[in-house]
Amino acid sequence: MTRTIGVISGKGGVGKTTVVANLGAALAHRFKRDVTIVDCNLTASHLSILLGMHYHPITLNHVLRKERHINEAIYDHPSGMKIIPASLHLKDLIKIDISKLNRHLKKLKGKTEIVFLDSSPGLGKEAVATIKASEELLFVTKPDLMSVSDVIRGKEFIDRIKKEPMGVVLNMVTRGGHELTQKEIEIMTELPVIAVIPHDKNVPKSLAKRIPVVLHKPRSSASKELRKLAGFIIGEEELGFWSRLISFLKT
Repeated sequence: MTRTIGVISGKGGVGKTTVVANLGAALAHRFKRDVTIVDCNLTASHLSILLGMHYHPITLNHVLRKERHINEAIYDHPSGMKIIPASLHLKDLIKIDISKLNRHLKKLKGKTEIVFLDSSPGLGKEAVATIKASEELLFVTKPDLMSVSDVIRGKEFIDRIKKEPMGVVLNMVTRGGHELTQKEIEIMTELPVIAVIPHDKNVPKSLAKRIPVVLHKPRSSASKELRKLAGFIIGEEELGFWSRLISFLKT
């Protein structure tokens, strides 16, 4: 059975796309799951750039224009995950019917285990189409007042259309005195915080190398929390080195 998980944010700059790329890489590489990530942020597509996969002759844009089948827009990443990119060209935004996103994504049912949808931020047409196409929803936010207030607005919309979010991922957390606490955010959003990903200098370094941090620096603090989140999503605990070794020796 295929799960479709929309990863959304109230505003840009909170690291949503980075979280999507790393969840896909962690689930494919560490947990050996069949994962497909989809760039639904058509007007500001970054997912393929982040992964160093710049040129694709067929993209989600072509699918939404009914020029190609969605199966033709799937590309393999070295981690084992698959990606459906959006076009990087302005001309490919013409004659796109984003309202048909769900119809095309349904064609992935039974062909992959988990589909992550990287939404555009806010509540524009692309974001709304992504939310409606998702069976499960995951908010990504930084622990500051403006970012969290946008999560509240997003949750109001989700409640209105009868969707149930999984929870909130706090990203780039420094635990400085200026940040909202986990408890404050849970009270404000009425949602559980399911992951706290620390601010980690290895993340921008991995972005510069176009490699997900869970692969580039797997022992970094951000990588550990991202793998824990990946394990939480599939109901499996992320094991440490010795636990993995013992498990291997038992097989």
